[in-house]
Amino acid sequence: MARWEPGTPERLQTAALELFAAQGFEQTTAAQIARSVGLTERTFFRHFSDKREALFYGQDLFAQAFLDGVAEAPPDAAPLDIVAAALRSAATLFPDERRTRSRIRQSVIEQNPALQERERHKMSGIATTIADALRARAITDPAATLAAESGATVFGIAFTQWLVEGEKRSLADITADVLRELRNLSGVPTTSPSVS
Repeated sequence: MARWEPGTPERLQTAALELFAAQGFEQTTAAQIARSVGLTERTFFRHFSDKREALFYGQDLFAQAFLDGVAEAPPDAAPLDIVAAALRSAATLFPDERRTRSRIRQSVIEQNPALQERERHKMSGIATTIADALRARAITDPAATLAAESGATVFGIAFTQWLVEGEKRSLADITADVLRELRNLSGVPTTSPSVS
């Protein structure tokens, strides 16, 4: 078996995704993933606590991209403008060449309720991360939480649209369109009875 090489987690993640797509998440073992790239099961577990973690590898980088966007926003920016900066930053992690791989990953997730729950938990964590960063900028609640939850929702809707077959727009463009739609909604007078 091959010894440690640079990029081992990435190689294992790629192999895992290919096997999950080909034979199903539940049917794939950590040993199969490791063997497919010439490594041992023990090596797999040096990098990932379980096979699910291989699918969600890079989550820290994902969260950091949102935080980088928050940090780059002007000091006097409104909460949704800060969220817009966070969304632009996160979208850079998904250039068009990642679309096919992301579609495969999403199809694996959609076939497994436990993975769907993990994905929802990931996006909930992103909302919490953004809200904490907004509070650190002296934005109080409920504005911080509303803006952060809205940002996570916008990203989720935009990402789903980005994955649609035939979609050509970049994730950044789709995200901007969805955020614009949210802003438009908040400017439209409501005909619903007011809540007291």
